[in-house]
Amino acid sequence: GDGWATDVGIYEFTMGTTGQKVRGRYSFVYVYENDQWLISHHHSSVMPESITVNADAQPITATEVRDLFALWNDALKTLDPATVAKRYSKDGNLLPTLKDDQRVDTAGIEDGNLLPT
Repeated sequence: GDGWATDVGIYEFTMGTTGQKVRGRYSFVYVYENDQWLISHHHSSVMPESITVNADAQPITATEVRDLFALWNDALKTLDPATVAKRYSKDGNLLPTLKDDQRVDTAGIEDGNLLPT
């Protein structure tokens, strides 16, 4: 685009504190600002292929998926880490942006570093 660009792909992320390697996907939106390209938006997440699926799971509609996002967003608005953590499965996987460690269970997600201070 004119004044903006995007990049998406797959990478292997190395956790700084443990050295553990995690395959993930990423997306960046860049904007041209003050004579340089800067990150406007960045998202990274674990590869979905590594997620275990329940064999009894029922199909879900696009509307139901949007409703799930609304539930997560409403949980964030409470500013209560336990309420947010309840939106994740018991084996939920979170690569937070505020800490350098992968969250792989409810206790890790609930530690509060996901919420604004």
